[in-house]
This record gives sequence, structure tokens and C-alpha cells, in this order.
Amino acid sequence: MSGIFIGIETSCDDTAIALVDSSQNVLSSVISSQIEVHASYGGVVPELASRAHERVILDVLMRAFAEADMDVGNVGNANIEAIAVTQGPGLAGSLMVGMAAAKGLSIGWGVPLVGVNHLEGHIFALNIDNSNLELPIAVLVVSGGHTMIVISTAQGDYRIVGETADDAAGEAFDKVARFLGLGYPGGPEIERIARNGDPHSIKFPKASLRQPYDFSFSGPKTAVVKFVQANRSVDIADVAASFQQSVAEVLTERTLAAAKEFGCKSVGLSGGVGANELLRSMLLNSGMNSGFNVYLPAKQNCTDNGAMIAVAGRYVLEKFGPSNPNIDAMPSLRL
Repeated sequence: MSGIFIGIETSCDDTAIALVDSSQNVLSSVISSQIEVHASYGGVVPELASRAHERVILDVLMRAFAEADMDVGNVGNANIEAIAVTQGPGLAGSLMVGMAAAKGLSIGWGVPLVGVNHLEGHIFALNIDNSNLELPIAVLVVSGGHTMIVISTAQGDYRIVGETADDAAGEAFDKVARFLGLGYPGGPEIERIARNGDPHSIKFPKASLRQPYDFSFSGPKTAVVKFVQANRSVDIADVAASFQQSVAEVLTERTLAAAKEFGCKSVGLSGGVGANELLRSMLLNSGMNSGFNVYLPAKQNCTDNGAMIAVAGRYVLEKFGPSNPNIDAMPSLRL
């Protein structure tokens, strides 16, 4: 397939569209953030998210074509191969906006529609900068809604060997940041203030679970609250740095342990929390010291984006063919 794939991603609160060519070169990638819409609530409000997607999705499409130096009004000469769109998991209303746009473009331009699993998109984000991943690979998918370790022995083959029992890591960052009086989203705010703190000043617990590669961030989050309530004069920067250190350590340790047990040659990182500099450096250094190849997507490809959906969509189309034009959004879709 030699045409351009359009990737549309609206699973949560980012409206993202990208154009990617057959060599996986990202011709354009436009993301419209909703941080200002949800900041005062300290988290994503689903109804507001879907309305915001509706307001901006056409503008994001136009900007994506302009960034690629293409004319959206002259698609007939653009060699569009297919429209790839996130089908799930995600917020129902948000997914429906992206699906409606993708279906309209598919019908209007006469090109195939390809439904993509959002989580598979995050895994395929590794391929944007690394076209030949050495398999098998253990991928840590970590975001505001998901935290899991996925073993992939072949492209498109996935086995979830660990996941969170409660809060996702990004969700825990948001809740801790809100308790500490920091801004939203919590991850970047904790990372920012942690630069002035001592990551070893407070020892927060790491939850132990029956499944060795599962995670729990509810207990450590509660431990932060109890510690601060009992130590009112504590430096918030130390709290942020110590909590971030604890989260990064447990994510790294369990990912590498899983990679070792399942005979992986490589480890990878994806998802919005994958943009965290401490986690990136810890996984890179510990992974390399343990003898693994370590693949890190560019930070802009960690967060929700259309390029990862386009790249995953090309694989899905080649492997399984186009989706039914009447496919529905699947908010609870599993990997």
C-alpha cells in the first residue's frame, strides 16, 4: 500500500488528526488539547469533552492537511489510502465524534474505514521512530486511563501479563496533584515541582499483589495523603519527587521482571505517562543495564495522537482488510 493514511484519535480529551505516508513518515500531526476546558474540574468531564471534540474536529482536519502542505478540497489528487479511527476504548461520546467524522470522510472520499484499538495504537507508536522492533518485546502502556504490561511476540500478537488493580498511574498523578494543590493535568505538574525536591526524602510504599506484574496505585496515593496530613510542614516538592520516584521505580521494576521471565529481547514504553522524563531515563538505563533493547517513542508520540492510529490502521488494513462501514464505538474494547 503506497497511499496516505489519515489517523483520527478522539478517545478522551485530545482531538488529534495526523497524515502518515506508506514509509511511516508523519506528514502532519495536529492535536487540540482540552486542558483549559477541564482544568477547573481537576479531571475530564465526558460531556464537555465530546462537545469540545465536535467544535474543533473540522478545524483540526484542516490544519493537518495544511501542515502536510495538502489541499483538503482536492483530495482526489492526494492518494488517500484509508481513514483510520480510534474505535475504543475510551469515553463513549468522545469516540462517537471521531467515528462520525471518519465515516463521513470514508464515504465522501470513497476510501476504506479502519477501526483501531486505542491501546494497540499506543503500542504502534513505538514503530513511528523504530521501524524494526526486535521481538519479543515487553511494552509498558501507561497513561491516565491504563497501566499494563503487554508481551508481544509478533506484530499484532499481545498478551497482557500485568495491569492495574485500581487507579492507572496517570490517574494517581492527577489525584495526588489535586490533593497537593497543584494544577491539572497532574503528571506534568508533579514532574515540574519534583525538580526542586529530594526523591529519596520520603519512602512511599509499593503495593504487593498476588499477580507479580500487576500494579496498585490507590494505596500509595492514600499514603501520600496520610503523610502530608501528619506532617503539615513538609516540603511539597519533596512529596512530589518521592511519589514520582516510587511510581517510576515500580513501573520499571515490574516491566523488566516481566521481560526477563517471558524471554523478551526488548522493552518499550508508551502512553501519556511515557513522556515523564524520570520514567523514561529509569527504564532506558535499567533496561540497557539488564541487556534489553529499549525503545522510547518521541514525547509527542506518547500522548494521544493521530499518527499512532494511522500507523496501527495500516497494519490492521493489511492484516484484516477494511472495517464494516457501520462499526460502532466500543468504549470498553479490550486489547
